[in-house]
Amino acid sequence: MAQRKSATPRLAPGPGRLRIIGGTWRGRKLDFSAAPGLRPTPDRVRETVFNWLAAQIHQAHCADLFAGSGALGLEALSRGAAHCDFVDSNGQTIRQIQQHLTALSALSQAKCVNGEAARFLQSSEKPYDIVFMDAPFGMGLATEVCDLLTSRNLLNPGALIYLETGVGDETPDIPSNWRLHREKTSGEVYYRLYQLD
Repeated sequence: MAQRKSATPRLAPGPGRLRIIGGTWRGRKLDFSAAPGLRPTPDRVRETVFNWLAAQIHQAHCADLFAGSGALGLEALSRGAAHCDFVDSNGQTIRQIQQHLTALSALSQAKCVNGEAARFLQSSEKPYDIVFMDAPFGMGLATEVCDLLTSRNLLNPGALIYLETGVGDETPDIPSNWRLHREKTSGEVYYRLYQLD
């Protein structure tokens, strides 16, 4: 069993800035405030992930669970996704994502939900093409979400699921019909892309 490397959510080191790295909003810089567990996906990782998703991102319906700064969902919308649901338990981060969407004139392409990802999925009905999961490292939050995506039929055929964990974290229980498509590590980040068979 892998040792958990960071059981306590990290705090972002003061106010930060998120940069959209591709698509319509390429180069736009969006400020965000520190919050417990807020750890935006690094630019290099996002660039790799969206290269993996390039063929499927256009007009995709996405969910950015554990959204934090909203980096993944905003990047998806910039690159042509049709819609993204942003879900996070921290009200401050959700309000900031709403502010970013307003500044980008993209509120009509998104829904922002302040709440737990698992609870959101328990009442969700529409399936997704792409799901982003970047939960706080070392807390074991992803397994329940993976189970709900499968048991509630919330993934379209061939859907892609992005999972980001700490290098030392336990791997969540992955549904048997998810096939590992790509994986890579960068510093403390271990990131994988699964595809629904």
